[in-house]
Amino acid sequence: MQLNRRALHVVEQLETRAIELRVEVVRSRKGARLIDVGARTRGGLRAGQLLSRICMADLAEVRFQEGEWGPEVLVATDDPAAACLASQYAGWRLHAESFFGMGSGPMRAASGQEDLFERIGFREKAEHVVGVIETRQKPTDDIIDRIAEACHVGPEELTLLFAPTASLAGAIQIVARSLETAMHKLFVLGFDCLQVAAGMGMAPLPPVGGNDLAMIGKTNDAILYGSRVTLWLQTTDETIAKIGPLLPSKSSPEHGRPFAELFAKVNHDFYAIDPMLFSPAQITLVNLESGKAHTFGQLEPQIVRHSFWST
Repeated sequence: MQLNRRALHVVEQLETRAIELRVEVVRSRKGARLIDVGARTRGGLRAGQLLSRICMADLAEVRFQEGEWGPEVLVATDDPAAACLASQYAGWRLHAESFFGMGSGPMRAASGQEDLFERIGFREKAEHVVGVIETRQKPTDDIIDRIAEACHVGPEELTLLFAPTASLAGAIQIVARSLETAMHKLFVLGFDCLQVAAGMGMAPLPPVGGNDLAMIGKTNDAILYGSRVTLWLQTTDETIAKIGPLLPSKSSPEHGRPFAELFAKVNHDFYAIDPMLFSPAQITLVNLESGKAHTFGQLEPQIVRHSFWST
């Protein structure tokens, strides 16, 4: 399927329209292409839209619509396993002495080091590798070298896009993960994600600005308490009845508390939070075999409003 090649086509659009989209493209000392989509640049809605498509190897539609709490980010794909798990999932923790960021995008498939790839496949050998990092820092030479080596390319064959959470583009690409969180929850529960034929997710875009820590709370609350996801599955109603109640964020004992509060409690360590919490507020599973639809979980308007406008 060549996930990196697909993402590269969108990268070229972004670079060609860099001035119009208010992003900056530079080369590292060793030739890696670095694209600032919101750290020291303004970025914007269209840059965030393209950044989200790159995260999903351009296998999904990303658009905006009006919702109960204002603008929503809608994501739809006919290949959710490849788009969300093999590419979009932020499964690469990138850290060095002076750098930290969450890595996603099709570079993960080129690296293929996560256990996830043993079950879903989609590992690939790429001539040019594309990755997205949630960070305010420009990737350092050390981080660039590590990624290039893990993906089996030279630094000059690597493109890294980066944006912080407290930027329009950065917030959009996080809120565009409603469907991804549902797919990853299915994966954690042991479901064969290749049986998911299609998926669509919607999550509200919170007011953007302030500091990154505050935006981490808002963007996560957007998904945990304000998102709706529909998955079309080729499975049985019995399987859906068994796995469905475990899918929404409500299945976690930590559900009901604003994410910023939970995050502070664990000293801002994502990996210390109950993994069952990271999923949409409401999920509808449609069985393509029987034609029946099953809905689990519910939206939490009070938490969303408090998170968006009281913090």
